[in-house]
Amino acid sequence: MKPHSVTHLLATDLDGTLVGDADSLRRLLHYYEDEPYDVTLIYSTGRHLQSALSLIEEEGLPAPHILITDVGTEIYEGISGQPDRQWRAQITAQWFPERLAAAAASCKGLIPQDIPSRHRLSYTIQSEEPVRELEKKLAELQIPHKLIVSSGRDVDILPPNTGKGEALRYVLQSRGWQSANILVAGDSGNDHEMIALGYPAVIVGNAQQELYAMAEQPHIFRAVQYCAGGIHEAWEYFYGTSKAGVSK
Repeated sequence: MKPHSVTHLLATDLDGTLVGDADSLRRLLHYYEDEPYDVTLIYSTGRHLQSALSLIEEEGLPAPHILITDVGTEIYEGISGQPDRQWRAQITAQWFPERLAAAAASCKGLIPQDIPSRHRLSYTIQSEEPVRELEKKLAELQIPHKLIVSSGRDVDILPPNTGKGEALRYVLQSRGWQSANILVAGDSGNDHEMIALGYPAVIVGNAQQELYAMAEQPHIFRAVQYCAGGIHEAWEYFYGTSKAGVSK
C-alpha cells in the first residue's frame, strides 16, 4: 500500500496481544479481509528481529508494513530486514551501553538476558528491589537512558529517546500516517508509552496489571476479550461499520 493511501492502521504488540488465541486471531483477520478498506499493519514487539520473523511465520501472520522490534529500538521495512537507518542514527548518539552495563552489574538481582540487540540491555528480576537500586544508581551517574519494566519480571535499558511509543510516533510522522484511523494495541508495561500517545488504543482483556493501572482516558478502550479478540472488540468500537468513514 502506498503511504498516501493509508486510511486505517493497526499498530500492535505481538505476544499476548495479536498472538495468543488462534481462534480470535483467525476471526480478526477474516474481519479485516471483509472490510471495504485496507488495514496497514505495524507490529511492535519486544522480540529481536529473527525471533519476531519466526513468530510471524509460525502463526501465519500477514506481513507487516513496518516491524518495530527490541522494545522500540529497531525499525524495519516490513519483513525485509532493511533497517530504518535514520532512526538508528538518531538513537545511537545517546547510547552508552558499556557504562549502563557496568552500573547494572553492580546491582544484585539483575539477571542478564542473552538477547542479540545493539541498542538494548535486558535483564530478569524476581523482585522490585534491583530495579529501585538500578534507578538510583543511574540517576547518580547521570547516564542517559530509558528503563522499562514489563510483566513484573523483564527489565530493559534503552537509549532515552526510544521505546515503543517513540518508535511508533517516529514511524507515523516520518511516513505521514498520523491522520489515518489508528488503533494501538498492547498487553504489558512496554506497551504503556505506545498506548499513551493519544491515538485510539486498546488494552486487551488478558493484559498485565501495569496496564490496568493506567488512568481512564477517552482514547483508551479496555477490552473484555483476550488477545486478538480484544483488538476486534476495540476496532468495532472505534471503527465499526457505522463509523468506517469517520476520522480519528
